[in-house]
Amino acid sequence: MIRVLGRDDAQVLERVAAEVFDHPIDPELAAQFLGDPRHHLAVAIDEGVVVGMASGVHYVHPDKPPELWVNEVGVAPDFRRRGIGRALMRALFEHARALGCAGAWVGTEPSNVAARRLYAALGGTEDQMIMVSFSTTPP
Repeated sequence: MIRVLGRDDAQVLERVAAEVFDHPIDPELAAQFLGDPRHHLAVAIDEGVVVGMASGVHYVHPDKPPELWVNEVGVAPDFRRRGIGRALMRALFEHARALGCAGAWVGTEPSNVAARRLYAALGGTEDQMIMVSFSTTPP
């Protein structure tokens, strides 16, 4: 089952398969994430366990229509190559459309072949872009 979690759904994240998220779920952070109306989390659930997720943030800008930034996609190893990633992304896109988002984008590493295949299967096109990361700690 695929569903987009809401403000009162933090308990869904109490049972998560290994490698869906990068780290164990922190209940306080989960509540903060789900409580923010611009943060979105689609999950795949199998027998009460979250086996996949796609997270995103919709944002507005003074001169552009809202867009969805896809933050992460993760599927437990035993559930990969079953179409779960595509279903999660489609659910996230449908949710974004309902919120008025005109488009979506995601960044990934050139070496992440699985992610790039997923995004291409969904109709995504790769652009020439350089991603720059910063620390908020002064150099």
